[in-house]
Amino acid sequence: MATIESLLRTAVLPDSPSAKLDAEWLLAAALDKPASYLRTWPEREVPAECEARFAANLARRRRGEPVAYILGRQGFWSLELEVAPHTLIPRPDTELLVETALQLLPSTAVEVLDLGTGTGAIALALAHERPTWRVIGVDRIAEAVDLALRNAQRLRLDNAVFCESRWFSALAEQRFALIVSNPPYIPARDPHLHEGDVRFEPSSALVAGDDGLDDIRQIIASAPNHLLSEGWLLLEHGYDQAPAVRELLAESGFVDVQSRRDFGGHERVSLGCRP
Repeated sequence: MATIESLLRTAVLPDSPSAKLDAEWLLAAALDKPASYLRTWPEREVPAECEARFAANLARRRRGEPVAYILGRQGFWSLELEVAPHTLIPRPDTELLVETALQLLPSTAVEVLDLGTGTGAIALALAHERPTWRVIGVDRIAEAVDLALRNAQRLRLDNAVFCESRWFSALAEQRFALIVSNPPYIPARDPHLHEGDVRFEPSSALVAGDDGLDDIRQIIASAPNHLLSEGWLLLEHGYDQAPAVRELLAESGFVDVQSRRDFGGHERVSLGCRP
């Protein structure tokens, strides 16, 4: 019978940039143990059924399938979220959007909107950090809304609610103190769409026209009708799109337009205030 150490030593994931970590996560999941268990008990023998499950998951990873989809979960902020192939996998870069939102508004009772919520990651992180906020997450994909609702229920975040809507289409005249969004922003011909984990993620959550700005243009044009006076719009975008997004915000009448840099030094989030 193989041991934890031998299985990790012989695990081969040639095309993964994080092969060692991937193998550890997959083996821990097969054993239904935390990753720390592997380092504490490397000599432990692995039951045959767990070894078979690990081998099957390794095969999926070798085909390029993201670890998050294989495991059905992904960490974001301080939360663990259920994920599925019809939603974008939450990424650390998006935590900048959460940090920025938390800095802008006090802990008083306000209503916040998350456009294109997917797994509910942004909405749930904000709801977790600000129990006095009411956060509404919308997505045009019904399966995504159901997934976000399951995450909210499991995390017991009653101040986050979710509904189906194509951007603002189902929101009538509602206005918010803050609107946040991580919309699609990759140009249709970007070669990265055919590389790595992105190949398995839904293109509708990634691609936005020839320059990647189609959805951002639509959101910026419509947002003033759904923001309170002195309300903020925050948008995540590509590493090289900040100047274009700032220009779009200014053209739509937003003031105090600015961008924030991620840990890699890229301008990743742009924002503006409705006068």
